Amino acid sequence: QVQLVESGGGSVQAGGSLRLSCVASGSTFSNYAMGWFRQAPGKEREFVALISRDGNSPYYTDSVKGRFTISRDVAKNAVYLQMNSLKAEDTAVYYCAAGVISTSARAVGSWGQGTQVTVSS
Repeated sequence: QVQLVESGGGSVQAGGSLRLSCVASGSTFSNYAMGWFRQAPGKEREFVALISRDGNSPYYTDSVKGRFTISRDVAKNAVYLQMNSLKAEDTAVYYCAAGVISTSARAVGSWGQGTQVTVSS
């Protein structure tokens, strides 16, 4: 079982940027497709982005395309989410995920503890 620890959340004004980081331990990082999900108050956890085991073929939900970039660093056992041009509707708790085989939160193997992102308009 892989353990995930996120960092990098915070508060920012609309139009600003944040970079989320997630460090994995306890298992072979390169074995896992990785992703990010988010959950706003009163809403279900939703898919944001995923990246394959080899770091190719990133995939994004439509609402973040062109603004968010997912990447991974195998040497550091880390996955990142660069978030630019943030909007108020991006406000949520962001969760790192390992073993992402689809855009469904039910299909995720392991979760991090989450990091809060708040965007003020």
